[in-house]
Amino acid sequence: MSAFRTRLTASALGIASDEPDQVLRLCRFREEHPGVIIGDGGFGTWQARMPEPDGETVITRYTLRELLDKLGELTAGRDGRPTGASD
Repeated sequence: MSAFRTRLTASALGIASDEPDQVLRLCRFREEHPGVIIGDGGFGTWQARMPEPDGETVITRYTLRELLDKLGELTAGRDGRPTGASD
């Protein structure tokens, strides 16, 4: 594992300490979709900002698993394959 990836995983674990199984899934999603910004949405939520041709889509969920599930649904139609399947 590269130093960058280790730092990324460590920082994600700090944010998602109650969902460590989702951290690798988050890293994989970020690699596959670098244009999607994922982070702390405030008030105990996770938020993603997905660029669109006519603006952007913002998705907010209370858990990282829920957010990645929704992002997987939304991105599946774009390239014909599901993304971020549950581990």
